[in-house]
Amino acid sequence: MKKIALFALPLGLFALVSVFLLSGLFSDPRERQSTLIGQPVPDFNLPDVMDDNVRYGPEVFAGKVTLLNVWGTWCVTCAVELPYLTELRQQGVRIVGLYYEADMDPDFGGKSLTAMRQDIRQTLGRLGNPYQFNIFDEKRQYSLDLGVTGAPETFLIDKQGVVRLHHIGDVNERVWQNQIQPLYQELQQQ
Repeated sequence: MKKIALFALPLGLFALVSVFLLSGLFSDPRERQSTLIGQPVPDFNLPDVMDDNVRYGPEVFAGKVTLLNVWGTWCVTCAVELPYLTELRQQGVRIVGLYYEADMDPDFGGKSLTAMRQDIRQTLGRLGNPYQFNIFDEKRQYSLDLGVTGAPETFLIDKQGVVRLHHIGDVNERVWQNQIQPLYQELQQQ
């Protein structure tokens, strides 16, 4: 009996580890469920990326269905999605940017605020500006509060300021039509 237990225990552990690893191989990280779905957006008080005197809080989402798009000029995929997001804005979709600059962190680059703002103006002038305004998340704390793992990521927020969808990756026509637009339209009618 002890010999069977000596083989069964390691075999059982091996089977559990194998199942865990295989499930990771076949999972889609974009389908990761955010813990914020169905929750109000976390509280914040952050400046506009272009004007330190303008500050924003969760009230900016009240009464309007909004896409909150996390982005940066350093992000190649963000540059790819900017023209499509600009098309959505032209169709009446409200999009707010949450900008964070990786190069302002002394550990990564030490970019100045002036250089960052000039870079933003040039990027949005060249690729399109889909944003009503851009919230500046200098310390990336708010991005952490939202559970952001990188850029771009987009949150669909309803008229009560509740997060309804969290999309990891770029928003393109396929993602918009299949994943975001149906819920966006439903929320618009509420």
